[in-house]
Amino acid sequence: MTRLKVVGKVTEEEKGEIQQLFERRNGLNELAKILTADNTELYEKLVSDLGETGIRFQAWWDRMSAKYQWEAIEGGNWEINFDTCEIYLVKG
Repeated sequence: MTRLKVVGKVTEEEKGEIQQLFERRNGLNELAKILTADNTELYEKLVSDLGETGIRFQAWWDRMSAKYQWEAIEGGNWEINFDTCEIYLVKG
């Protein structure tokens, strides 16, 4: 992936929201690697949590891009620098 340029910045509070979702999603993905479907109840909870977290993650990006009107390109996406709160346009 090639970072093209900074297209915006979010507040510390907004960054905290996406960082929490990012870390939760990563943790759930790691758990999914070691969890088997043998424990049906836990597996179903994991799948549900992953789905809900994914929806909330995408909703944050949709909400922020509408609020700040970030530049976009076909085949590209945005990434956040958690240290600076800057949003980068990335071409994959």
